[in-house]
Amino acid sequence: MYKVTLDAVVGNTTVAVTELQFDSRTVGLNDVFVAIRGTQSDGHNYINKAIEKGAIAIICEELPEQIINGITYVKVVDTSSALAIMASNYYKNPSHNLKLIGITGTNGKTTIASLLYQLFSKAGYKVGLLSTVKIMVGSQEYKATHTTPDSITINKYLAQMNEVGVEYCFMEVSSHGIHQRRTEGLQFTGGVFTNITHDHLDYHHTFAAYRDVKKRFFDQLPKEAFALTNIDDKNGLVMLQNTKAKKITYALKSYADFKAQILESQLSGLLLKINGHEVWVKLIGSFNAYNLLAIYATAELMGLEQMEALQLLSELESVSGRFQYLISKENITAIVDYAHTPDALKNVLETINGIRTQKEQLITVVGAGGDRDNSKRPKMGHIASSLSTKVIFTSDNPRSEHPETIIQEIEEGVEPQHFKKILSITDRKQAIKTACQLASTNDIILIAGKGHENYQEINGERYDFDDYKIVEETLNQLKK
Repeated sequence: MYKVTLDAVVGNTTVAVTELQFDSRTVGLNDVFVAIRGTQSDGHNYINKAIEKGAIAIICEELPEQIINGITYVKVVDTSSALAIMASNYYKNPSHNLKLIGITGTNGKTTIASLLYQLFSKAGYKVGLLSTVKIMVGSQEYKATHTTPDSITINKYLAQMNEVGVEYCFMEVSSHGIHQRRTEGLQFTGGVFTNITHDHLDYHHTFAAYRDVKKRFFDQLPKEAFALTNIDDKNGLVMLQNTKAKKITYALKSYADFKAQILESQLSGLLLKINGHEVWVKLIGSFNAYNLLAIYATAELMGLEQMEALQLLSELESVSGRFQYLISKENITAIVDYAHTPDALKNVLETINGIRTQKEQLITVVGAGGDRDNSKRPKMGHIASSLSTKVIFTSDNPRSEHPETIIQEIEEGVEPQHFKKILSITDRKQAIKTACQLASTNDIILIAGKGHENYQEINGERYDFDDYKIVEETLNQLKK
């Protein structure tokens, strides 16, 4: 059992409690309310409301001025850390009863976690998944709301995994999740670092802070675990500097414990050479070569035989919204991808350009999310316009921002020689339809930014929206 260091206690600590809560709106009779200082609000402002709703104990960083008789108050240094440890203990430390692997980095987390779930399921194991796309408890699927859920939700699902006999769980670990201490109290068998590029600077403010948060995850791994890192990324070795875990490396360009080489790259897949063995896989692009190498390395480190891991690797299918493509009757290829950072967009466009003959057009539809790091917007515009034949800038999830303002900031990155390539269409559905109308036989359309998301968020409202469905319907209706 993990322990929380207490600064001060007021009241009786032997009271029986029902559940843990950090949202005052969900508090019930005899619950414990943990006051979390969030980015939008401070839970300390809702202590009295939680008590009114039935809370019998309060965990806080600052004792309230008014102490109510019959209520237990526990002061701690960090309530986020306390919540994570309490949640783990409350659910009987479920991470101890399975092999939990955390995957962190800017790009590739979802693909690696999802495909590891797929691979180990094919190998005959009961497997769990905590990802951006969905949560899986064995074969039971649940909707995901965050890349890394809150610590109560994490432990609740891990406990369910224990109940149904799950042996392995693969979990995306976001920088927000690490910074907000949602993963504390968990016992990881291993950690995987993919890469780190420009993202989330609206939250972390500096690249160094963003990198160091990722590093903290590896610093906290136990010596019995493994730390698997991509050393082709210049920050790959930084992740290993202070870890107690066994240090393992993978790379395409450097000497590493797990090494891969791309022998062939086609729209139908990749021929890879991994540690001397050739394998054909259904995913494409150098970024997926890195993802697949990390998957193979993890599988071997988790005890799978080399040839079994390679065979299962060859059977893996792409993840929803990650280089998901279709080919229309007119032989127009449409690709839907989650690329929403400059590096991810560059990787996808360079992959497509490396495969196409250059005789066909590459038409890119892309936007940027509102209320997020706006410094990446001109970079997205520069990359899209430099690497595409035509570009349509459009809305992503504008949230509370004006879509036209976001598009203007993207356009600032376009160099004068590329102005003629650019169209701006605020309505995303119309932008996708226009791309389809501009396309001719053999052309390629990339719709970037939203990937698996099946909604668009505008002014606090979520509307049904699915890039893949819209482009599929539009191309099926198109008559050339």
